[in-house]
Amino acid sequence: MAQKEGGTEQGQVKTGDLGAKATIAGAPTAGGGVVVEVREKKGPLRAAIPTMPFPVAVICLFLNTFIPGLGTFISAFTVLCGARSELISERGVCCVFWLNVAAALIQILTAVIMVGWIMSIFWGMDMVILAISDGYRDQGFPQDV
Repeated sequence: MAQKEGGTEQGQVKTGDLGAKATIAGAPTAGGGVVVEVREKKGPLRAAIPTMPFPVAVICLFLNTFIPGLGTFISAFTVLCGARSELISERGVCCVFWLNVAAALIQILTAVIMVGWIMSIFWGMDMVILAISDGYRDQGFPQDV
């Protein structure tokens, strides 16, 4: 993000498919708009959601919709099978696995009062969104070559 220090503006240089143009975040552009960069801060449970292949993410969403917490519980095991997560570099695979198991237990235990069921559906939707955004849409499980 752009900041003013001592009268000069400093920021991150953004380059995209605008040709040879480069823009500074927070600086006005040619059309009069401002380039803004937004990053979502996630808690440890949300950051532990693994990025899985698209078909697996859809299956987990389906399971979470009808049996709250089951898709989240299965997604915990995908971490042990090599699925990536934002939190693995900080906390390690084992901790991310247990965080996903904890999220599944929270969903199961609070499903009686509908909170866990709704949380479970949103969790499954996040899994699918992560799979799509990471380009796993057309891939299945890794195949031996």
